[in-house]
Amino acid sequence: MAHKSGFVNIIGNPNVGKSTLMNAMVGEKLCIVTAKAQTTRHRIMGIVNGKDWQIVYSDTPGILKPAYRLQEKMMDFVDSAIGDADIILYVTDTQETPDKNSAYIEKLKDLTCPVIVVINKIDLSDQAKVTELMEWWSSQVPGALVIPASAREKFNLESILNAVVERLPLSPPWYDKDTFTDRNLRFFASEIVREQILLNYKEEIPYSCEVVVESFKEGEERYDISAIIYVMRESQKGIVIGRQGAALKRVGTEARKEMEDFFQKKVFLQLLVKVDPDWRASRRELRRFGYEQ
Repeated sequence: MAHKSGFVNIIGNPNVGKSTLMNAMVGEKLCIVTAKAQTTRHRIMGIVNGKDWQIVYSDTPGILKPAYRLQEKMMDFVDSAIGDADIILYVTDTQETPDKNSAYIEKLKDLTCPVIVVINKIDLSDQAKVTELMEWWSSQVPGALVIPASAREKFNLESILNAVVERLPLSPPWYDKDTFTDRNLRFFASEIVREQILLNYKEEIPYSCEVVVESFKEGEERYDISAIIYVMRESQKGIVIGRQGAALKRVGTEARKEMEDFFQKKVFLQLLVKVDPDWRASRRELRRFGYEQ
């Protein structure tokens, strides 16, 4: 039997559950998930294999209007995902205004590759509203398959999988069968720390922070990991550390637990906080942090 393989790129607005859907389809928590916008900053791949097919899912940052260079690079990830996809999964939900990003909807109409529109979070709506949304998307993107689903409740994921497999092009596998992502453990360690920053701090702090793993050593019994949290101002450094270091300790403790669950190994985690005022705008720093080539 001929083998099928392809890149299935996931795009959509912030807070529609793209990363939750990606994790559910892959069966691993590869993407951090919070209720805050801009949780996803990088393009992250998750690879799923069947007997005669391979799907390379790619989660991207939520679509937004860039306000600074970091966000510009995030939108570059989205545009590249549209350009190199074999299949596009456009994720919307029952809560957002359907035509929120009309420019990207127009791009979907012009694509030659198959488009699957996933209406997520149907568990938060009713049948009449879901039917109305399905009809609206079918009229806006002719030729697209529209599938209602709930990534959180894992409802209708099999329908999405079957639709994707049916539309995969004939191709040998792009990756070895035992590969499940293109990212290394250092990347996931930094993302786990950043997830805890998103969960534990409010206002501008999460959007002013970047996490870099400076040291990642694997021993027989544990991983020794040292990471730096970069902020943009001294006042932010004080907030991240907290009174007598309590806030930073809480982030470190929760991140360590998440890492041990993800890595299936004990972790010793050290966190430091440094000020880098221009990291979101500096080409050099964005290159160092993996946002620019």
